[in-house]
Amino acid sequence: MNHLYVTRDDYHRLIETLALKVHREGYAFDSLLCLARGGLRVGDIISRIYDKPLAILAASSYRADAGRTQGDLDIAQFITTTGGELHGKLLLVDDLVDSGVTLEKVVAHLKQRFPKVTEVRTAVLWHKAISAFKPDYCVAYLADSPWIHQPFEVYDSLGTERLAARLEGTPKA
Repeated sequence: MNHLYVTRDDYHRLIETLALKVHREGYAFDSLLCLARGGLRVGDIISRIYDKPLAILAASSYRADAGRTQGDLDIAQFITTTGGELHGKLLLVDDLVDSGVTLEKVVAHLKQRFPKVTEVRTAVLWHKAISAFKPDYCVAYLADSPWIHQPFEVYDSLGTERLAARLEGTPKA
């Protein structure tokens, strides 16, 4: 399996590029929704750039093996937002589209549960070739579908004891 290692600076540049791509293609969205966890950082930055409220929907299928093994998709029952009900044109953001199952099912879920949403477009940083779902906007198409190592993944297996050891200089547990 191929691997792609992403630095913090590269990660933020990708998000900025995605925001600009949506702007340059002229999509004027009314609602912004990110998928937690992977899309939280993407959504937060796009929300700040566009000065739009951010809605959050938790959806997860990668829970086992420190987030490396895909299982059944679990979509949260509720969306968290301070921007009122989702409506009009919706931009749904996530970090990547891997198999495509998550985005495909979430888009169907949104269309079924939110009748005030008139259109859903998707935006991701990475689009893997193995995906059955094609996002409307992406920054990088990955023909070899590598495993992506994002800069914040160090926290997946850090734990509080190792964090304390790192920050306070205490012996590792």
